[in-house]
Amino acid sequence: MVGIASALVLGFLLSTAYGAGFHLLMGGPARRIVLYVLASWLGFALGHFLGDLLNIEWLKLGVLYLFTASIGSWLALIISWWLASYEPTTSDQ
Repeated sequence: MVGIASALVLGFLLSTAYGAGFHLLMGGPARRIVLYVLASWLGFALGHFLGDLLNIEWLKLGVLYLFTASIGSWLALIISWWLASYEPTTSDQ
């Protein structure tokens, strides 16, 4: 049980740092950091479960599938940035 709790805390801290770092790199309004952190959490969790499902053990740290979780987090961040940067034009209305 200790391994699962420490993996949860590490995953939470890493994905939060990914989201905050992404906001620092990409900029934007202050409210967008919430979007980036939430997207990073979701992508990290999905990436971890995908790594568990596919049994990808590269950069596995305890019970945490760090490689696939990080890839999932960064993909979710890029997708959320792309979706948030879309501004409808007058022809879209």
